[in-house]
Amino acid sequence: MHQGNHRDHEGAKKLFDLIKDVKIAMMTTVDADGTLNSRPMWNNDADENGDLWFFTKLHSPKTTEISRDNQINLAYSDPSSQTYVSVAGKAEIVRDQAKIDEKWQESLKTWFPNGKDDPEVALIRVHPEKGEYWDSPNSTMVHLYGYLKATLTGESPKTEVKKVDLA
Repeated sequence: MHQGNHRDHEGAKKLFDLIKDVKIAMMTTVDADGTLNSRPMWNNDADENGDLWFFTKLHSPKTTEISRDNQINLAYSDPSSQTYVSVAGKAEIVRDQAKIDEKWQESLKTWFPNGKDDPEVALIRVHPEKGEYWDSPNSTMVHLYGYLKATLTGESPKTEVKKVDLA
C-alpha cells in the first residue's frame, strides 16, 4: 500500500483539522453482495502520515468485508460546528501489539472488556485517497442571518466545499 504522507496535499491540513475533534466516524464497507454497510467507529487522531486508525474485533463482519474489498468510506459530522467531512481510502487489518499498545485508551474497555491483550483486539488502518469537506460558519447568528438573507435575496449562505486528493 502507498506509504506517502497524506498530510502534504493541498487542503489536507484543513481536512485533518476538521476531523480531529469529531469523536465518531461512520465507516462504510462493501459486503460480498455489493451492499454497503455503515457503522459508528470511535475516532482516533490521524498519525504522522495521515493514516486513520480504528479499533475492531478481529473476527467481525467489517473485518471480513475489508479482507474481501478494502475500499472504505469514512463520514464525519459535527452539526454543532457545521463541519462535514468524507474520506475514501483503502483499509487494512493490523495485528501489531506495539501499535495496539500505542493507540489503546482505557475507555476502549467498554468494547474490549478483556483489555488490549485480548487476542480479538485488532486495528483497522485507513490509507486516505480522497477527501471532501463542507465547512460552514458555525454561529447561530450567522445561520439566522443566512436564513434571512436566503429568504430575502434567494442567495444561500456561503459554504466552503473542497475536494482533496490524498493519494
